[in-house]
Amino acid sequence: MNVTIYDVAREANVSMATVSRVVNGNPNVKPVTRKKVLDVINQLGYRPNAVARGLASKRTTTVGVIIPDISNVFYAELARGIEDIATMYKYNIILSNSDENEDKELQVLNTLLGKQVDGIIYMGERISEQLQEEFDRSPAPVVLAGAVDMENKLASVNIDYKQATKEAVKRFVDNGHKQIAFVSGSLNEPVNREMKLAGYKEALEEAGISYQEDYIIEAKYNYNAGVKVWEELSALSKKPNAVVVADDELAIGILNAALDAGIKVPEELEVMTSNNTKLTLMSRPQLSTIVQPLYDIGAVAMRLLTKLMTNEEVDEKTVILPHSEKLRGTTKEKK
Repeated sequence: MNVTIYDVAREANVSMATVSRVVNGNPNVKPVTRKKVLDVINQLGYRPNAVARGLASKRTTTVGVIIPDISNVFYAELARGIEDIATMYKYNIILSNSDENEDKELQVLNTLLGKQVDGIIYMGERISEQLQEEFDRSPAPVVLAGAVDMENKLASVNIDYKQATKEAVKRFVDNGHKQIAFVSGSLNEPVNREMKLAGYKEALEEAGISYQEDYIIEAKYNYNAGVKVWEELSALSKKPNAVVVADDELAIGILNAALDAGIKVPEELEVMTSNNTKLTLMSRPQLSTIVQPLYDIGAVAMRLLTKLMTNEEVDEKTVILPHSEKLRGTTKEKK
């Protein structure tokens, strides 16, 4: 049988208001009374009803996090940062996997709002028109983590994806490469098309290298897709001698397929991936990578959301964190 606040009040011989003040840490309770109530709470095994408390305070201290693919290490590392800061500020997390499905994203969002969450953190590469409309109507603030709103309506935390990709391509150009491939998720996603691909094109243009559609590949972010990408690239009349990849698992698929085909890495093929997850250390050779501060992106997104939920002053709703590069075994030293 569930133990209620009424049971605690009756057993401790105090009012329900007193029990509520003890549970919520209100200092206006005598130490003797506080101890008596806490002793009864422990004795009966009482657990405060978070929903009831939320109805009373109009806050549930719960945050909904929408994640596209819970099996992807990229999102898992973002979620760690979110969770740690949520715990620090005493918020609970409801983690919902959308399977990169637009209809499910809408369903998940409405389910979370139905649970009266105080805020939403969204991770995903594309915000559909319907989802944007739902965000606009949301009574709870929304923050994007590792996701981009091209219209800058929503608060967000990211790196400069265009500049990061441009720098990676420039490194390959400086190493004498002209056949440089770019592999990402769908180019319907603004972050891939308007930022990453734009940085790739800009680096080629500045180097006087012609842009070739054959070197642009869209793929799912998984290992098997990477294997197929290499099969596609290796079938070209001029195989690429360098490739920038937008996902670590995808990059390992490309790397292993190339090695299995007898390609020497990095002598004949250089590979630069993008996320610096733990997967980059598991490949042989280890993957060179753009370093995104994934934990920090999640942590800063959650801290930003706490400010929006409590109406604190926010200096900047669009936060760009610094990135860097980590050179390992899949790239040559810069010439």
